[in-house]
Amino acid sequence: MKFQYKMKFRTISRVLQGSNRSPSIQLHSYRVLAHLHSAPKRPSFGIAFDIDGVILRGRSPIGDSPKALRRLYDDSGSLKIPYLFLTNGGGIPESRRAAELSQLLGVHIDPIQVVQGHSPFKNLLARLENELVVATGKGEPAVVMSEYGFKKAISLDEYASYFNSIDPLSPYKTWTTKQPSNEQRNPSDSVPSFDVTSERVKAAFVVSDPVDWGRDIQVLCDILRSGGLPGEKSEHQPHMYFAADDLEYQAVFPSERLGMGAFRIALESIFNSIHHTPLKYTSFGKPNPFVFKNAESVLMQLKSLTSDADLNGDYKDMKSHHFETLYMIGDNPSVDIKGARKAGHPWFSILTRTGVFRGKENHTDYPAHQVVDTVEEAVEFMLQREGIA
Repeated sequence: MKFQYKMKFRTISRVLQGSNRSPSIQLHSYRVLAHLHSAPKRPSFGIAFDIDGVILRGRSPIGDSPKALRRLYDDSGSLKIPYLFLTNGGGIPESRRAAELSQLLGVHIDPIQVVQGHSPFKNLLARLENELVVATGKGEPAVVMSEYGFKKAISLDEYASYFNSIDPLSPYKTWTTKQPSNEQRNPSDSVPSFDVTSERVKAAFVVSDPVDWGRDIQVLCDILRSGGLPGEKSEHQPHMYFAADDLEYQAVFPSERLGMGAFRIALESIFNSIHHTPLKYTSFGKPNPFVFKNAESVLMQLKSLTSDADLNGDYKDMKSHHFETLYMIGDNPSVDIKGARKAGHPWFSILTRTGVFRGKENHTDYPAHQVVDTVEEAVEFMLQREGIA
């Protein structure tokens, strides 16, 4: 039977009154409120799930992962346990990823519950909002950056097209790296309102796994060692940001595939070989403790909306409702488990055998607090441990 959703509408003006949230966060709050379970007591724990290798393999659910997630909702389809997806993947806006996951898994997932590798890029908006930035990766990297508020975001695909022969191998390529779009756009929207060939790039972003490594490394090297304008000379290196640093990840193919960390190593090695100053860059994504701190803040926002007490009374400081435990369920010891352990209390790591990790015993270098075969077992373990199974 298809999982049913029941919307619960309440008056929530008092909850958000006087808050400094942006309109987009308020909208997400409204949506989450509509699906949150009314309980006399908030759960004292929250959950962060990795996606690839834990919940999905490609676009196919792993085992009974949809059934496991449904245990976090009540019979009406309202969320009763705060959880989110914490993934180093990305390439599309969080709103679209949430819609895809909802369809694939049969439960309602709000955009605020999706934290992707590039989600922290929005925190750089104050510095780079009106600057020219180049974004690369599978999916729609420029659309992602534009939705975050960057006014001069352009894909590396399009940026390269403005410089004749910048990719000397392009005549020999029988494929295209142009990304298909799910949205209809006005043709005039594809023409930048700024001069790409004369304005310097202030930052380059690897939003998701690049498609054409050779072309991307060449163009990024041109940007980074020219001060942001290929063909020019400058000692100033534009900012370089990576959404994640996974060396490998589990996809549909039986063995692991090279990830963004492998691309970063290739770019860094080549850049350092042709330039006298080493590449300066910043990597986000797991296992960076910042990512787990940010996930805790999102889970706290979800938790703060699960009690009728706050809906009927004064809005209380979130700091007064700390989690006793935050669970990280992942398949990659060097990313998911390492990150949770570095983040420290209240994070509790659970390692599944459905992705990168397939060992019989715990991982030697980055041991998890608990090892299970599947995400279903992980959910069962958490609920039993919390005494609500």
